[in-house]
Amino acid sequence: MDLLYFAWVRERIGTGAERRDPPEAVRNVADLIDWLATLSPGHAEAMREPERLRAAIDQKFVPLDTLLGDAREVAIFPPVTGG
Repeated sequence: MDLLYFAWVRERIGTGAERRDPPEAVRNVADLIDWLATLSPGHAEAMREPERLRAAIDQKFVPLDTLLGDAREVAIFPPVTGG
């Protein structure tokens, strides 16, 4: 699965993209966030407050309880604000 990170999520992890194969127990975006938090101190910091994160699966915005299914790409980012 391709993972994309934006804004302060990217800064804390130290990369804007990576390829990972989550374990079978990771079924939805929230599970993915919990699992990612175990990978490194940077991941843990970025995923520390999941309620502050938003996600997109294959370029479509989704709630965190959305099943991953056959997702090829998951993007994780902070809320987008206008200006």
